[in-house]
Amino acid sequence: MARVLVIDDDATVAQVVVAYLERAGVVAEHAADGPAALAAAARNPPDAVVLDLMLPGIDGLEVCRRLRAARADLPVLMLTARSEEEDRVLGLETGADDYVVKPFSPRELVLRVQSLLRRAGVAVAPAREAPSTLCDGDLRLDPAAHRVLRSGVELQLTAREFELLRWFLTHPGQVHGREALMRGVWGWEYGDRSTVTVHVRRLREKVEADPSRPTRLVTVFGVGYRWDATPPAAGRADGA
Repeated sequence: MARVLVIDDDATVAQVVVAYLERAGVVAEHAADGPAALAAAARNPPDAVVLDLMLPGIDGLEVCRRLRAARADLPVLMLTARSEEEDRVLGLETGADDYVVKPFSPRELVLRVQSLLRRAGVAVAPAREAPSTLCDGDLRLDPAAHRVLRSGVELQLTAREFELLRWFLTHPGQVHGREALMRGVWGWEYGDRSTVTVHVRRLREKVEADPSRPTRLVTVFGVGYRWDATPPAAGRADGA
């Protein structure tokens, strides 16, 4: 299975990139700065690298130079907020094979990474199948049947509510900002963040015992939302 090293100091961007790559059947590892990236590459040599240009410790251009010095044919895709032509040219001259400017489409980025892997002769695995059922306490989400049951009763969810719930169930305990959810669930780079707020509120009305005092889909004030999974013992007691 192809291995990709994602090097970015923006935790939200890295989280989205890793999630999309893993959904596409790639093993993705994240490093948040230059020294950590070089150490990760030495420890587990990647088949390709997604590299932010602006990094703490050692900047992206120097990281690219060192990675290429160790392995001249390593595919590198630079991911950066710099859009000026001279920056793109400098990145390519340093050894990058492709260049994506933030904000970006996660789906397009995955396709570009897959293209680099194929050109390098690395087999790209098919996208991973979603688990047959995702369970949390009295909730059961069946991706194949596109159904959600709560205590055995089917919930009427919109397509977006279903995808939002699936995202939270597959990322329990992690905080997601509205921008990250917009990228990960909606696939949007731009949009009204209140769209996420409204969908979270509607989802709470269907999955929480008391939507005004949520215990599953909780707000982390000033940061975003987190899914607090039901402890296994409580889940067994619900007996869904």
